Amino acid sequence: MAGDLQRKYETLKKILKELGSVVVAYSGGVDSTFLLKAAVDTLGVKNVLACISAGVVEPKHVLKRAKKIAKDFKVRLHTIDVDELKDPNFVANKADRCFHCKSHLCQELLDIASQKGLKYVVFGTNCDDLDDYRPGNRAMKVFGVRSPLAEAGLTKKDIRALSRKMGLETADVPASPCLASRLAYGLEINEERLKQIEQAEDFMRTLGLVEFRVRHHDTIARIEVHPEDLKKISSEPNRSKIVKKLKSLGFKYVTIDLQGFRSGAMNEVLSL
Repeated sequence: MAGDLQRKYETLKKILKELGSVVVAYSGGVDSTFLLKAAVDTLGVKNVLACISAGVVEPKHVLKRAKKIAKDFKVRLHTIDVDELKDPNFVANKADRCFHCKSHLCQELLDIASQKGLKYVVFGTNCDDLDDYRPGNRAMKVFGVRSPLAEAGLTKKDIRALSRKMGLETADVPASPCLASRLAYGLEINEERLKQIEQAEDFMRTLGLVEFRVRHHDTIARIEVHPEDLKKISSEPNRSKIVKKLKSLGFKYVTIDLQGFRSGAMNEVLSL
């Protein structure tokens, strides 16, 4: 396994060397942080620009960590504000929502790459992402941006293992996709609902939860946690605290999903 992991990493470095200079779509998550580190180590800081979106759909606690890491890497960091809420196709929150969001981001990053004289735009898409329902991947193909991690055959497990080896603080952090991914399809995305989700999840973290979701179904908040955390949120005093807080945010009903936490739960309603 170790040999296979090293082979994939060498393949990644070869791909990056061939690209020469890159704009990295950076979020501060496991994949994009690893990609950014690999790019800096392979190409040098002069040939790498990290671009991070600071729009309303991005969790603020993740942005704070991302900016700190970029500073530690001594890499240039460019903050962009892609206002997703100006796009009616995104706001409508249909199953292709991510395609429209990623399309705007791809165009913005390509423009920045052109302005800065950098040759390619790269995303932290990994091999596992190719098997999931991700309309954003289609946008990347349309705009011709590259996914070096996936091209090198790196899975999420591989990336976490290599991140630990590199001493990256993101090695074991849970995934934190954009806040819009918590809204039920068809429920219009607006700033108020995004704030409800962010404030609800910020509160849940104060109870010691690490990996979980608060899903937004209009008047209903559906909480997903790992089975071992069910007792923590259903027992007093946490149960009452959660109900009180989430109702104060505007939810009428607060529920616990007995199936537990799983990534991409909102996609279960789709016929793919």
